[in-house]
Amino acid sequence: MNLFVRVLPLLLLAASAAAQHAPQSAPKKPLVVRAARLLDVHSGAFIKNPVIVIENERISAVGPGLPVPEGAEVLDLGGATVLPGLIDAHTHLLARMPETPEGYAVDLITKSQAFRALEGAANARATLRAGFTTVRDVESEGAFYADVALRDAIRQGLVEGPRMLVSTRGIAAVGSYYPFGLSPDLKDRPTGAQTISGVEEARRAAREQLGHGADLLKIYADWKNPTLTVEEMRAIIEEAHKARRKIAAHAVSSQGIRNALEAGADSIEHGHEADRAALELIKKKGAFLVPTLGYFEVAVAEAPNEQAKQAYDKRLQSIRKVVALAHELGVKIASGFDANSARNQGRNAWEVVALHRAGLPPIEAIRAATSRAAELLGLQEHVGTLAPGRYADLIALSGDPLADVTELLRVRFVMKGGLVVRNELTSTPGASAQAPFSPGP
Repeated sequence: MNLFVRVLPLLLLAASAAAQHAPQSAPKKPLVVRAARLLDVHSGAFIKNPVIVIENERISAVGPGLPVPEGAEVLDLGGATVLPGLIDAHTHLLARMPETPEGYAVDLITKSQAFRALEGAANARATLRAGFTTVRDVESEGAFYADVALRDAIRQGLVEGPRMLVSTRGIAAVGSYYPFGLSPDLKDRPTGAQTISGVEEARRAAREQLGHGADLLKIYADWKNPTLTVEEMRAIIEEAHKARRKIAAHAVSSQGIRNALEAGADSIEHGHEADRAALELIKKKGAFLVPTLGYFEVAVAEAPNEQAKQAYDKRLQSIRKVVALAHELGVKIASGFDANSARNQGRNAWEVVALHRAGLPPIEAIRAATSRAAELLGLQEHVGTLAPGRYADLIALSGDPLADVTELLRVRFVMKGGLVVRNELTSTPGASAQAPFSPGP
């Protein structure tokens, strides 16, 4: 120990001297992106001939016809429309479940945590290439803390994917989460969420998940019927808020919504059966609603038969009425597609389309996946708009998303932090664009 104490100052001094004499890398050149127009999501208006100046991953200047800094690299996107990188506020990047009744249980008992993490990397790449540069991942669905590992691997540049906020395991009441129907004789049965019973178990689960790197916590206020008590949820929320973390509450029923909001939840996930009083309470509390109705939009379009199509459409029409009323009441709505299968990973923009078809004007549906979602995530100073100081996260489309919001299903260009992830636009004279990638049907 004494030798270590004597040697450590010498090592630090040597390291400092080496750092002082190490060759300094030249500063990166500014990057300039030009296009035909830019959608200002705050005003809802287009800026013609925008110039976006990017330095050190962030936007340093943006406006029409700005001068190009000397020595800057210029990326000209021609006649494209530029928007902020999109945000999905309800993803499950670790979920690639078989779409069968027993698929969830099969996934948990046949796939290792390592394999689940690799699936997550593939899902992250598909999501980013679809134009979603930031996501809030609301539970790893039995992959424990693999979402923390995926988040950190993306931050370190080991994996291509969006910026992630992760909620790790999720917290549900004992007996009230997948997989159901397993034999009671099974020991150490796999679970899709961390199940608890009682206030102390609730508090312990919250502290554990926060300690293992959760950026937010996900709770289940109901499962067909209310499950966690207000007291259990309040204990979880107290721990999260002390750590300056938010709570996403799965709540489908009106009573589940009221219980979650009474306990202090920051957002209501789904809310498909909310009555007017529940929606008014969301508005009064200043919470967000993340309706997740895009899944049903896709299900109707891809139903295997007429009976299934009618069943999905009945559910979709019911949820649309809830979303329309929420919008009418002024509830803050954020976009979240809730992808959990191989088929739907990377199709996140369907949620924006679904919000528009449920009654939100195109600009409001786009805000739900940009500035409004950034507010929910607490990242409005970093993402969600194209403004000085924000990360250079942007996408480009060939058409006008205000005239046709389905243009978001046909993203042609993606940039994250000033790095081009995907470019299918002509950016130099005489160059030909590749065939567009479309996550839609």
